[in-house]
Amino acid sequence: MSEPLPFHGGRISDACARFGGKAEDWLDLSTGINPNAWPPPDFASPDWRALPDPGELARLESTAAAYFGTDPSLCLAVPGSEAGLRAVARILRLPARHLPLTYSTHKQAFAHAEPITGIEGAGRSPSVLVLANPNNPDGALIPREVLLAALEKQERYSGWLIVDEAFVDCAPEWSVADCVTENRRLIVTRSFGKFFGLAGVRLGFVLAPSDVLAQLRQMQGEWPVCAAALSFGTRAYADSDWIARTRAALPAAAAQLDEVLVRHGLARRGGSPLFRLVEASRAAQVFTALANLRILTRPFADHPQLLRFGLPRDVEDLARLDTALGQTDGHG
Repeated sequence: MSEPLPFHGGRISDACARFGGKAEDWLDLSTGINPNAWPPPDFASPDWRALPDPGELARLESTAAAYFGTDPSLCLAVPGSEAGLRAVARILRLPARHLPLTYSTHKQAFAHAEPITGIEGAGRSPSVLVLANPNNPDGALIPREVLLAALEKQERYSGWLIVDEAFVDCAPEWSVADCVTENRRLIVTRSFGKFFGLAGVRLGFVLAPSDVLAQLRQMQGEWPVCAAALSFGTRAYADSDWIARTRAALPAAAAQLDEVLVRHGLARRGGSPLFRLVEASRAAQVFTALANLRILTRPFADHPQLLRFGLPRDVEDLARLDTALGQTDGHG
């Protein structure tokens, strides 16, 4: 298994270089991005000739804040939630603690970071506790009361809690975005690309006290996100009908994926409505066999028994996966 592929999903060019074929030959199931993206209307096409308008940025942040359930003054748009987390790490300048099986960025963003076995492993000195809720790649959910208890402990030692809510759109009741206030040491990051399926727009948000946001805004300059992010994001976050339909449709699509995986002996370890994580001793062999059939999944270099599957876009893609798994394991 080549080294670049386990780093994160979506590396079709690396897959082509290793296993052959052209990008259009591949079925990419290596990400947790909604394969049925929010469809931008024709009138939402940005004006690429003009600089992004500050008034449109304010409207985007206000619309997104209403969707998140937070104060607009505590919401700042960034060019992707990963970029936001890395910038926040530079502002806080504290060591970080993170869970061992989660986003690699939670470690990489900080100059000093160490894994902990659980939330109770947070230290007794100033630090940043970084948690994803839901977690990626296992979809584990942390109850709000547990997160708020962890926040209190972090505050007791002049630390911070950062909650990465990239996948919480499918289950908004688990979000702590409404708990971000001026007097709490809580920061929440949100992603546009995953639930809305437009990862190429590179849009995310940091919800934090205003002093943190002021430093972040200064770091980003006058035009933090592109015109497409302003146009698409404002309209998508206000599209309550599409949001409701998608929240209802994704669990059903994930259940169909479960049926296929179970039929081929792949035990579910966890997941969210946008992806499934399986655990199997033959996970590495399944990854390679599927890749040879031009289907890309998400392996993990440090956890070779794990393999993550994103949602197929439609019944045809699901059937393609089903057939390919039948060829790799002799079932079905």
